[in-house]
Amino acid sequence: MSAEEENPLCVVDPHIHLWDTRVLRYPWLEQRAETFSGDNRLLPDPYSVTTFLQDAHGIEVLMTVHVEANPADPVAEARWLQSMAEDPENLGHPHGIVAYADLSRSDAPAVLDALSACPNVRGVRQILNVHHDPRYNYVDRHLLMNPLWRANLRRLAHYEWSFDLQLYPSQIPAAIHVVDSSTDIIFILNHAGMFVDRNEISGWRQWRHGLRDLAARNNVALKISGLSMFDHQWTLESFRPYVLESIDCFGVERCMFASNFPIDGLHAQYDTLWRAYAQIVAGASANEREQLFRSNAMLYYGLRAG
Repeated sequence: MSAEEENPLCVVDPHIHLWDTRVLRYPWLEQRAETFSGDNRLLPDPYSVTTFLQDAHGIEVLMTVHVEANPADPVAEARWLQSMAEDPENLGHPHGIVAYADLSRSDAPAVLDALSACPNVRGVRQILNVHHDPRYNYVDRHLLMNPLWRANLRRLAHYEWSFDLQLYPSQIPAAIHVVDSSTDIIFILNHAGMFVDRNEISGWRQWRHGLRDLAARNNVALKISGLSMFDHQWTLESFRPYVLESIDCFGVERCMFASNFPIDGLHAQYDTLWRAYAQIVAGASANEREQLFRSNAMLYYGLRAG
């Protein structure tokens, strides 16, 4: 195996999910169904650090970032994750926590303050995905232009936290206004911008132009992840254009690969997914691979080795 093939198999994974319905409530796991992203009835429960590391067999995972799993109680989830990170058996995982907070609520400042007591919290995510086809909806309301939501979002700067931005390409114009009015916050675009309208030329154009509009803002980075949610029978070649277009838009300096496990585990084994990423960028330099597979995730989520 060449150095080009071997080096990317040592990774920092900036997008995993853990849960245990015996400990916390996750309303979406109580109503499991087959969705556009896969059959949620097949997801494991609980999904622990131990289970994750078993799934990761064959890949050396140096560090992880947990992204909120849509809990009923965001503070309880963060505290649970912090306790796992402090358990020596879990080897520090998850090293970073992107917590949930409903920024449209008047009590959001109190929630953010409570989350700040967990030292591994590095940012917040509130899923924003709304689509004209309701089967793709994650939420039922548009939040980006909500004045209270935007005011509470700006509070993240006080904690030096990032915001994980999960939305569809059609929502990017509204997101631009938010990004431009919050230049002291780093926005991390989830799942390569979630290109959903794949059967239309206009859909490709909207996704591609949207990525470039966001990439023109220096306070936006991108996670290449979640590709199999829209491509269940994926191949190396079906992934390739989305990976390369993402990197072309944002540059290797602002891109990072991630697994989205166990959600993407419905359609891929962990090592197969990472090896696919590695093959697609096999021609990259050693420094570029270091950024894509490890150092960018550490930089943007404020992770410290050792």
